[in-house]
Formats: sequence, C-alpha cells, structure tokens
Amino acid sequence: MARYYLSSMDVLYRLAMWISGIALLLMVAVIPVGIFYRYALNQALSWPEPVSIICMVTFTFVGAAVSYRAGSHIAVGMVTDRLPPVWQKVAATLADLLMLALSLFILVYSTTLCRELWEQPVADFPVLTAGQTYLPLPLGSAITLLFVLERLMLGPQHHRRAVVFGTSET
Repeated sequence: MARYYLSSMDVLYRLAMWISGIALLLMVAVIPVGIFYRYALNQALSWPEPVSIICMVTFTFVGAAVSYRAGSHIAVGMVTDRLPPVWQKVAATLADLLMLALSLFILVYSTTLCRELWEQPVADFPVLTAGQTYLPLPLGSAITLLFVLERLMLGPQHHRRAVVFGTSET
C-alpha cells in the first residue's frame, strides 16, 4: 500500500511541477505582450492581466505543494535546530499537523468559493467564469493535503530520487 501511495505521489509531484512551471512560463510570456500592446501599439488588451493573475495563483498554490514535498518551503529553524532531537521531531510533527489543518481549511473554503462564483463571468476574460479562475486554490490545497498525509504516514520524501530529480542533488 505504501509503495502504491508513494508512486502515485511521485506522479502527482511531477504533474504539479509541470503545471506550476508552465503557469510561471505563461505568466512571464503574457506580461510583456500586455506591456508591448499598451505602450508600443497604444492598444490595451484586456486579457493579459487576468491570464497572468490566474497563472500566478496557479504557480503559487500548486508550486507550494511541490516545494512542501521537496522540503524546500520556507522554514525558520533558528529555534528548532537548537532543540534536542526528540523535540525537533515533535516540532516537525506539529508543523505538519498545522499544515494539514491549513490545507484542509483552504480546500473547504476555496471549494465553496468556486462553487458560489461558478456562473459569474469575468468581464476582462470572458472565456472563464470567476469560479473557474479560482480552481487553483482547491487544486493546490488538495495536492498539499495529500503530500502532508504522505509525510505524516511515511516521513519526509525530499531525499528520494523522484523528488530531487532536476535539482543539483541528483
């Protein structure tokens, strides 16, 4: 069972990494298009800003899940590094439980937000509704929730080859 869960999380990890990377790439490509049209051609486009915001939210929430599993999320260890090993483990477990609670909170409330705004159009970007533009929030928090459960059940995964793939540690 643990092997199946780990391999599923490896696939999800790589997929989430690709999604957040593509979102970042699109954001970096779309912003200059909007600037060029506004200032060089004197024709402001309505879609670059909402597209770049959607990409930024996607990169933030899905990328946060990726960085959590890789163990590269922001952490201040000034106090915990000075604790005895037993208390370091307690602090790490407490941090994971708080992360579980936060991910669950974001998942529940962002799902409600998406459901309530599902039919509301976005004036500057009529291709998507407001509810659809908020989908990265529950998606990213659900992925984070799965990675937190993985860490609580099976320990940190940042040392595994599937996770360090593409970093300088391979």
